[in-house]
Amino acid sequence: MQIKALCTLAFGAAILFAAQVGLSFLPNIELVTLLVVLYVQVWGKKAFFPIYLFVLLEGLFFGFGIWWVSYLYIWAIPAFLALLLRTRSPVFWALINGAFGLCFGALCALPYLVAGGPGAAFGYFVTGIPYDIAHCAGNAVLCLVLYRPLQRILERAAPL
Repeated sequence: MQIKALCTLAFGAAILFAAQVGLSFLPNIELVTLLVVLYVQVWGKKAFFPIYLFVLLEGLFFGFGIWWVSYLYIWAIPAFLALLLRTRSPVFWALINGAFGLCFGALCALPYLVAGGPGAAFGYFVTGIPYDIAHCAGNAVLCLVLYRPLQRILERAAPL
């Protein structure tokens, strides 16, 4: 891999992390899902490098708790969807990203199922439902507003 491409991908991970930390004061409002989709659309399979570098940064910054285990598979879901579903419709991705936000708590509950059993997973999921609703709405609105501008920036400024 060329140095320019490696630096671009590393910078992509830094943007993911900065966007997540920068919006962390808002409960479950994040740009990571949208950026993951756009990274895959622009960079293809190479987008998994910044995605998993972001996951590593999350663990280093916030600690490698049980929540972190879910990040190992959660962020691959929108990435794989972007690989499979080649459409570039902001409305389509707003619906997909909204659904992903709504399912986020259930997906995060899987490690709790293994570690604490069905009661722990169910408790984790149920207490997070209001945040999942906010996550759904935030993902959908941010995608509708920012999909095209971010897509243009990535395609012009960071092609590989």
